[in-house]
Amino acid sequence: MQQNAVVLVGRILLALMFITSGYPKLIDPSGTAGMIAGAGLPAATALAYLAGIFELVAGLFILVGFQTRIAAYLLAAFSVFTALVFHSGSINIPDFPEGANGLLTVFNGLMMWKNITIAGGFLVLAAFGPGSLSLDARRGAA
Repeated sequence: MQQNAVVLVGRILLALMFITSGYPKLIDPSGTAGMIAGAGLPAATALAYLAGIFELVAGLFILVGFQTRIAAYLLAAFSVFTALVFHSGSINIPDFPEGANGLLTVFNGLMMWKNITIAGGFLVLAAFGPGSLSLDARRGAA
């Protein structure tokens, strides 16, 4: 039972990031749309809404342990994609001091590795399942 409680806490911690990130995108997608447009992707506002829906729904699935393996694989892929597309480059904001751009580049690199690390957590969750304290376990799908 202790192991299942730890898996539940892990699921909660992983889910909270995506639930709390997805919901605001649905309320005001402008900041996310700006990042998406800045990365050169088309239909930035539509993609921001889609990202918000995906993060919120997939995060809720992880939280309650429903379709956990599928949600975990999808969130792992999403985390790697966002790491590489939005956090792998250097930051150079015009008219910012060189030191400030350097610090932002360091933070951006940390965000990239954070996303890749989160992807690793989701892969472990996908491989080993959501534990007995999940809807999947109740359905016999864990």
